[in-house]
Amino acid sequence: MNFLEEKILEDGKIYEGNVLKVDNFLNHQIDIDIMRQIAYEFKRRFKGKPVTKVLTIEASGIAIATMLADLYDVPVVFAKKGITVNSTDDKYMSQAYSFTHKHMNNVFVSRPYLSSGDKVLIVDDFLADGEAAKALIDIVNQAGGTVTGIGVAIEKGVQNGGKKLREAGYHLESIAIIDEMDYKTQTIKFRQ
Repeated sequence: MNFLEEKILEDGKIYEGNVLKVDNFLNHQIDIDIMRQIAYEFKRRFKGKPVTKVLTIEASGIAIATMLADLYDVPVVFAKKGITVNSTDDKYMSQAYSFTHKHMNNVFVSRPYLSSGDKVLIVDDFLADGEAAKALIDIVNQAGGTVTGIGVAIEKGVQNGGKKLREAGYHLESIAIIDEMDYKTQTIKFRQ
């Protein structure tokens, strides 16, 4: 059992509807030590892969992306989920359905922040159906960049996102893969 699986068992809470709540250390309150360990683990798992940018989607992936980008000494780029008054028309756009929020998000990255020479490592906190990852891959492809890998802190193995990304040939690394969760017993089975 690795550090993240231990932390999930210690502090995570399972809710009805296949929802794992880890907001006390991963995506509302951030445990810096866990973020640091996640970043170092991704750096180890993607050793030798060229990385010029770390890309995530707002908001929960930003902490992981920032810690990891610091190790690579490259910029963090995050796809925004909403158009604001200072958004420009000069952007790469895609769509991602949110399993957590149950709605479609239009996501974008301004064109100056991704280019055809970029070697992009995509990171996020969760992977369920893979919608966010697919949207980020689409944005990298629109920019003409290359996805060198996808790193996810927690993958819900009971959903098909990880399987589809691996079958598509992406180098996907998930630190914790959950194969079973039971709300009634509050038990989790991790993939070995």
